[in-house]
Amino acid sequence: QVQLVESGGGLVQAGGSLRLSCVASGEILRIHDMGWYRQAPGKERELVAVITEEGAATYSNALEGRFTVSRDNLKEAMYLQMTSLKPEDTAVYFCTAAVLTSNVLRGVRDYWGQGTQVTVSS
Repeated sequence: QVQLVESGGGLVQAGGSLRLSCVASGEILRIHDMGWYRQAPGKERELVAVITEEGAATYSNALEGRFTVSRDNLKEAMYLQMTSLKPEDTAVYFCTAAVLTSNVLRGVRDYWGQGTQVTVSS
């Protein structure tokens, strides 16, 4: 019913930048909060950033202000600008969205993308 597709991952040297994108599609009436999570090998999935429908953002304290999340409601898309990347940022990055679909009786549900790999070399 709803698909989230991430893109923009890749291999980058420490200190570099990447911009991730997440595009939603399907029977979408409204997208509420959207978020980025990441999961490094052998670790739990952790929150990176969340952004409300109105554009208010919350970040993990561990990011030290290096990442910026944004969204384009008309395009049903969310972005993550990552700067000053470190090897410890290496992970699979997932996007998630709280979506109200055309089947309104189902209410708002959380959907996840398949993830995009970010690898930062030292």
